[in-house]
Amino acid sequence: MSTAEKICYSPAEYLKRERNAEYKSEYFNGEIVAMAGASRAHVLLVSHLVRFLGNQLDGSGCDVYSSDLRVKVDATGLYTYPDVVVACGEPRFEDDHVDTLLNPTMIIEVLSDSTEAYDRGKKFAHYRSIPSLQEYVLVAQNEVSVEWFTRQADGQWILSEQNDVAGTIQLRSVECNVSMADLYNRVTFEEQQKA
Repeated sequence: MSTAEKICYSPAEYLKRERNAEYKSEYFNGEIVAMAGASRAHVLLVSHLVRFLGNQLDGSGCDVYSSDLRVKVDATGLYTYPDVVVACGEPRFEDDHVDTLLNPTMIIEVLSDSTEAYDRGKKFAHYRSIPSLQEYVLVAQNEVSVEWFTRQADGQWILSEQNDVAGTIQLRSVECNVSMADLYNRVTFEEQQKA
């Protein structure tokens, strides 16, 4: 019995393929992994976050990017597409294509059943090695719940959470507040249970 040989790609090969691909893929350690589509709740949460943060950060020197901008974790070699990224100050990109950000200030991931363990575990471990990253936010799509980790001066990460629809999340790294009611506006959890 023969087994299929695993193909190992270089970062340059990945970027060449990715820049011509019809769909997005992540890359780590020679392996390219296609990304799945998103639910309505996921898309609503991302669009709300981009709008609310973009409005508050207008003129601040910070840029808000949706999941179409790739981020590279230099220390580990991970290339990924976070749901929302904020970069403050002068953005640094990997090359002249200006499509791979190296210095995010804040990263937000909307959790799904298939990605939650990875987003909380290995992916966060990758993200923690980004020197510029000051805040990592996890947004649930099947309940009203947001957790955010803020890097302290000593390098430790402090967890904050909000589960009250009448509450607010305070994102200190970018000096923004987001109302939970606004964030979860029109998000219906019954859709999640059918999927």
